[in-house]
Amino acid sequence: MAETDEPTTQTFRGERMTWISPVSLNELLQLKAQHPRAPIVMGNTNIGLDIKFKGVIHPIILSASRVRELFEVTQNPEGVSIGAGCSLSTVRRVLEKCVSALPADHTQTHAALLDQLSHVAGEQIRNVATLGGNIASAYPNSDLIPVLAAGRCSVVLLSKDGKREVPLNKDFFVGFGKTILKPEEIVLSVSIPVSRKGEVVRAFRHAPRKENALATVNAGMRVWFEEGSNVVKEMSVYYGGVGPCAVSAEKTARQVIGRPWNEATLSDAYKSLVDEAALDASAPGGKVMFRRSLTLSLLFRFYLHVLQHLKTTNVSEVEIPSEQLSAVQHLPNTIQPSYREFQDVVAGQSEQDPVGRAVQHRSGLSHATGEAVYCDDFPHTQGELFMCVVTSTRAHAKIINIDASGALSLPGVVDVFTADDIPGKKVRCFVGIDEEILALGEVTCVGQMVCAVVADTKQHAKLAAAAVKIDYEDLPGRVFTVEEAVEKRSFYLPEREIQRGDVTKAFQEAEHVHEGEIRLGGQEHFYMETQSVLVIPAGEEKEMKVYVSTQHPAMMQVAIAETLDIPSNRVSCHVKRVGGAFGGKVTKTSILASITALAAWRTEKPVRCVLERGEDMLITGARHPVLGKYKVGFMGDGRITAMEVQYYANAGNTADESVLVAEKILLHMDNAYNILNLLGKAAACKTNLPSNTAFRGFGVPQSMLVIENIITDVAMKLGRPAEEIREKNMYQEPSLTHYKMEFDPENLLRCWAECKERSELGRRRQEVARFNQQNRWKKRGIAMIPIKYGIGFSEGFLNQAAALVHIYKDGSVLVSHGGVELGQGLHTKVQQVASRELNVPLSMIHISETSTSCVPNTCPSAASFGTDANGMAVKDACQILYKRLEPIRKQDPDGTWQSWIGKAFLDKISLSATGFYRGQDLYMDWEKQEGRPYAYFTYGVCCSEVELDCLTGEYRTVRTDLVADIGQSINPAVDIGQIEGAFMQGLGLYTMEELKFSPSGVLYTRGPGQYKIPAVCDVPLQFNVYLLAGSHNPHAIYSSKGIGEPTLFLGSSVFLALKDAVSAARSDAGLSGPFTLHSPATPERACLACSSRFTQMTTGSGCEGTLTAAVKLSWQAMRIFSAVAGEEKLKPSARPLSLRAAAIASLMAKNTVHPKNTGGSPIPYNSGTKYELIKASPATETSYQRVTPPPAPTTAGTDVATSLFRHSYTKDVVSGSRFGGGLPWSLTGCSSDVAFLSKGNPGGPGAQSGHWFTFTNTSTKEPVSM
Repeated sequence: MAETDEPTTQTFRGERMTWISPVSLNELLQLKAQHPRAPIVMGNTNIGLDIKFKGVIHPIILSASRVRELFEVTQNPEGVSIGAGCSLSTVRRVLEKCVSALPADHTQTHAALLDQLSHVAGEQIRNVATLGGNIASAYPNSDLIPVLAAGRCSVVLLSKDGKREVPLNKDFFVGFGKTILKPEEIVLSVSIPVSRKGEVVRAFRHAPRKENALATVNAGMRVWFEEGSNVVKEMSVYYGGVGPCAVSAEKTARQVIGRPWNEATLSDAYKSLVDEAALDASAPGGKVMFRRSLTLSLLFRFYLHVLQHLKTTNVSEVEIPSEQLSAVQHLPNTIQPSYREFQDVVAGQSEQDPVGRAVQHRSGLSHATGEAVYCDDFPHTQGELFMCVVTSTRAHAKIINIDASGALSLPGVVDVFTADDIPGKKVRCFVGIDEEILALGEVTCVGQMVCAVVADTKQHAKLAAAAVKIDYEDLPGRVFTVEEAVEKRSFYLPEREIQRGDVTKAFQEAEHVHEGEIRLGGQEHFYMETQSVLVIPAGEEKEMKVYVSTQHPAMMQVAIAETLDIPSNRVSCHVKRVGGAFGGKVTKTSILASITALAAWRTEKPVRCVLERGEDMLITGARHPVLGKYKVGFMGDGRITAMEVQYYANAGNTADESVLVAEKILLHMDNAYNILNLLGKAAACKTNLPSNTAFRGFGVPQSMLVIENIITDVAMKLGRPAEEIREKNMYQEPSLTHYKMEFDPENLLRCWAECKERSELGRRRQEVARFNQQNRWKKRGIAMIPIKYGIGFSEGFLNQAAALVHIYKDGSVLVSHGGVELGQGLHTKVQQVASRELNVPLSMIHISETSTSCVPNTCPSAASFGTDANGMAVKDACQILYKRLEPIRKQDPDGTWQSWIGKAFLDKISLSATGFYRGQDLYMDWEKQEGRPYAYFTYGVCCSEVELDCLTGEYRTVRTDLVADIGQSINPAVDIGQIEGAFMQGLGLYTMEELKFSPSGVLYTRGPGQYKIPAVCDVPLQFNVYLLAGSHNPHAIYSSKGIGEPTLFLGSSVFLALKDAVSAARSDAGLSGPFTLHSPATPERACLACSSRFTQMTTGSGCEGTLTAAVKLSWQAMRIFSAVAGEEKLKPSARPLSLRAAAIASLMAKNTVHPKNTGGSPIPYNSGTKYELIKASPATETSYQRVTPPPAPTTAGTDVATSLFRHSYTKDVVSGSRFGGGLPWSLTGCSSDVAFLSKGNPGGPGAQSGHWFTFTNTSTKEPVSM
C-alpha cells in the first residue's frame, strides 16, 4: 500500500470472531454504539488471556490502536491528561518528565505512580498494556487504581451521545471487573492532578515474587495537612487485593481527619481498619489473615513515611526512632561481585585434552538465539493431526456415559478415542502397580485422562475436547490429605521402616525430648518445554516413528508397543533434546505417548500432542508433599541420642514411583549426622489428587529438611547456634550409615570447614545479631547446612548404559548413547570424553540425537547418573576403536587422524563400535534393613544470609557461599551451572512455590500467573561457588561425581536462614523457643510467624459480621480454653488437642449477621439461618472439609453448636479410627460454650482466633480432651 493512501477501516473475520480496526474516534464510537458488548483491545494483555485460558468468546472485537485521539498527552498547570491508549511505558516516560520539570510538592501523585509502574508486569507487557485498559478492566489487584483513586485522578468517558468526566473513586468501581462505564462508552483519557502544598501521596504493594507477579495487596494513600501544621485536613486510603474491587477505607480516614499526625491518632486508625478491611474467611484468593495484616502494615509504613516528610519540610520535629527506621527502608537490592572457583586441571595434561576444562555448553548459543530444535519445532507434515486429551472434572466418580457426538459434529474433528479403542494393554505398570492409560469406567482424580480428540488443527481439537460430555456418578470416600489417608489406611504398599540402635532406651536416657512436625508442599516441575509428542506412522509393517520430549526413550518404545500390541522393533523413539524434565518426563510421558500413538495408529496420520502449561500442570503431577512428624531425644550439650520420624508422602491417585520415593526418604533421613539410635517409617499415601511423580532429588529434599528442622529445634531449645549442634552430630570418621553402608566423611568435613571459613560465619553471625538489635522491622538470619547425597540407582540394573560410536572416512566422529540431553550438559561432557579417548578435537565430534534405533534398551537419564553411566559406555567404545587403530598409528606415527582413518578403511578395519558399562551392583534389602544402594556420596555445604521484612514477609537473600565436592570435574563451567540452577530450584521449593487445590481436588495454580518460580530477582545478591580441590572418586569416570540433584537441597539454607530471622522477630514479640514454620516459607507464613503487633491485631480480632467460615483453628495453635466469663484459663485436665483428633468443630453460619459473641455466649438457633459443621484439614490450614449437614434443632434458642456437633460426631467421626474406639463422655450430655480469644498468636504461624468452641462433658463440667 502506498504511503499516500488514506488509512481505512480493516476487518478480519475468523470462524467465531470478527476483528475490526477503525481509524477515527467517531468511527470507534459508532462501532461501540452498534456493538456495546464488544471489548476494545489495545495491548491484548487482558482479553487475549481470557480467550486463551478461560474460553471466552467475543463475536466482535474492536481494535483502537489506530485512533490518534487515544494517544494524546496534554499538560497544564492543573496537571497532566494522558490518553487512555498510551502504553504503560509511555505513561512512565510522561510522568518522569513531569517529576523532573515540576516542584517536588506538585508531583507527589506522579512519583507514587512511577513507583508502582516500576513493578507492574515486565517491560514487554508495559510496552503494550495501556492505562485505559488497566482502569477499565477494574481488576481488584491493579497496582495503579488505588494510587489513581487516592491521588484525586479522574477519567474522561466518551460515547456518541457525549462526554463526561468522572472522578476515579469508590463510586467508579462497582464490583469485580465492573465500573460505571456504560456499554457504549469508552475511556478517552485520564487526568492526573498536581499535588497541593502539604499533600503527601505514597504507593505500596506486596507480591509473591519481587518482579512479574500480581500484587497480593497494594495501596494508594494520600494525606493533606492544614498549612504549616501536622493536623490532617483530608485523607484518602485505597487498597487493592482485599475486595472484589478497589476498597476505600473511608471510616479509617475519618478517624484521622482533624487530628494531629501521631501514634495515638494512628492507633485509632488501626482499630478502625481492622473492622473496615475485614475479609470473609472464604474470600477468593485465600490468605485472609495475611492480607488483613498487610493492610495494617502498609498503613503503618505510610505513617512513618509521612513523619519523615513532615520532618524534612520542617513542619514537625518528631523523628522516627532509629530502631523503627527499617520499616521505611528498602530491602537490599544491589548486586555484589560474586566468585566462582574452578579446579585446576591435572599437571601435565595435554592442551588438546578438554576434560576438566570449562568448555561451553555445546548448545548454549542455539539456546540463546532460539535456534535449538525441540519436539514441537519439527515441521508439520502433510495431513498431520493434533490431539487434545479430555480430563476428568471429578475427584472420585464412576463414568456413566461419554457423549462425543457434540465434538464429532464440529468442523475439522476426525475422531474421539477411549480406552475401548486400545488394541493392546490398557494399563502401564510402575513398581508393580497398574495405571490406566485412559480411564476404565472410573476416575480417581481431577485431571485424569478419560479420552482423546484428534482434529486438523490445535484450535479445532481444543474446541472438540471441550464439547465432549461425560456423565459421572460421584463415589464416596474421597481422600485429599495425608491425615485422611492415615485415618482410612489408604497407602500404597509396601510401607517401609528402618531402625538403628535401641530407640526406646535412648529416649528414656535422653536429658531432653522434643516433639514436632514440619510439612513440605509439593513442587511443579515447570520445565520450559511442556509434554510434547509427535508420532508418524511409517506406512508399512506397522512401523511408528516417535519424536518425544522424554528422559527415557526406551520406556516410550515399550509403552507404545504394548499399547498397540506390536513388537518393540516396529517403534523407534527419537529425542533431539529436552527443554527441561527434572524427573517429570518419564511415567506420565509414556502414557501420553501411548495415547498419541493410538491416535496415529487409528487415523493412519501423523499426530502431534503438545500440552499447554495449564494442562501439563493439571495432568502430570508434581513433587510429593510430605508431612514429617518427629520426636528427638538429646543431651544438654546438643548431642542427639535418639530420633524417631514418621514420613507421610501424598502420592496421589496412582502409585507411579511413590514407593521408591518413600524408600529414598528413609535412606537419606540421617543426612550428614551420625545418630546412633533412630527409627524411620515412611508411607506413600493414596489420595484423590493427581498422581505425584519423580522430581529432582526424588524425596531427598523432603527427607533432609525434616532432620535439619530437628537440628534447628534442638538449637532453639538449648539456646545455641544451629551450626554448633550440626557440628556436634556430624559424622567424624569412617562410619556405617543406618543401612550399614560404609563411607568416609573426610570430604564432607573438608566442605564444612572450607564453607565456614570462606563465608566468615563467625563474624557474620555477630553482625546479624547486631543488626537485629538495631532494627525492629527488618531482621537478618543466617544458616549453614551440609548434604550427603547418594548417587546412582538402588535398583542395580538401572545403572547400565550403552553407546555406539562411528568414525567416518573424513575423520569426523558420530556418537550415540543412551542418555538424553535435558539441558544439563550431558552431550557436552560426552563429547569431552570422546575427545580425550580418541585424541581428536571437540570440533570433529557430533552427537545428533538419542534414538532407540541406535542404542537399545536404555535406562532413564536420572539420579545424577547420566555422565557416570553413559560417559563410561562412550569411553569403552572409543577405547575399542582407538585400539583397533593402534597398528596403523604405529606404522605411521607422524600421520594425521584423517590419514589414519583413511588407511583403516582401506585395510578393512571396522570404524564402528559399541560400548557398554555394566554399572555397579547396587541394592537395598529392606527385610534385613541393609545394603549398598549408592555407588558413592556427593557432598556439599552451603551458608546463606537473608534479610526479612517483618511487616510483609518479603525477603532478600543477601549472600550465599556454597562449597561442593564433585570429585574431579569433567567440565567445571557446566557443573557450576548445575549447582547454581539446582540451588535456585531448591530456593523455590522451600520459600516460594506453592501448589493450591480446591476443597474438591481441583488444582488452582495452573500457570505462571498463579504459580511463581524463582526469577533473576531472586538470585542471591552475592553468590559464591567453590569446587572442593583435591577430591578423588574411584567409582566414576575420570574421578568425577554426579551433581545434578544434590545441591537442590542446599536451597533450604535460605529457608533455615529465614527461620533464624523470624526467630529474631519473635524474640522482639516476647516469644522464644522452637516454633513451626512449614515449607514453603512464603511471605504469608514468614509474616504471620513473626507475630508482629499487626498480625496479632488481625488474628486476635473478633468475628464481627457475617460468620462465613468464622472459625479457623490452626494445628499449631490449638488449645482448650474454659469459657468462664470469657477468661483464658487452661484447666488442669485440659491438654493441647492431639494431632490424632479427627474433627475440629467449627461453626459456619451463612447469610446472616450476628453481633460479636463474647466468652460464654452460645449462638442461638435461628430458623432463617443455614448452618453446617466443618472439620479443618491439617494439611492446609486454610482448607475445610464439610461433613454431613445436621438437622435443624427442634426448638428456637437451642445451642446450635451442640446440635451440629452431636449430629456430625455420631455420623461422621466416631466410626473413624483416630479416636481408637469409644468416647470418654456421653454425647447426649454434650453442650458447647464459645470462648472468644483476643490474645495474639499463641501457637505460631497460621494461628487464627475468632470463635473457638470448647465441648464440655456435662457430668464433670470439664473441657473434653479429644
